[in-house]
Amino acid sequence: MGRQEVRIIADSNILLRAIVGDDPRQEKLAQTELAAAEVIAIPTPVFCEFVWVLVQGYKKPVAEIAAAIRVFLDSRNVVANRQAVEAGVALLEDGADFADGAIAHEGAQLGSDTFVSFDKDAVKILMRHGYKARTPR
Repeated sequence: MGRQEVRIIADSNILLRAIVGDDPRQEKLAQTELAAAEVIAIPTPVFCEFVWVLVQGYKKPVAEIAAAIRVFLDSRNVVANRQAVEAGVALLEDGADFADGAIAHEGAQLGSDTFVSFDKDAVKILMRHGYKARTPR
């Protein structure tokens, strides 16, 4: 009988422990889980939490966060909404919230066409990236 394929859904704390290194025991466990999985599903909200914790909690620079996300996306066994995650990274690198880029992209995939937010800076940056965006009227 063959070995069963290991397919996991990674929570943000698994991704964080795998790269941050502030808890050696959990770091090793997380890295082992990720290495053993044939498929790692990383939902977009996990990337949103991941970025938020790295920005707010660990005060990591945007370039480092973007690079970490790209390492996950480039992994042979990771499945994610890559377009939404890349949209989030693009906005993050442009000074906005990762989540705003991912939300705008997924909203467009769901058939809507205009991002609406009270966050005027996010609206401006989204518009620079080709999204229709506005504040409430």
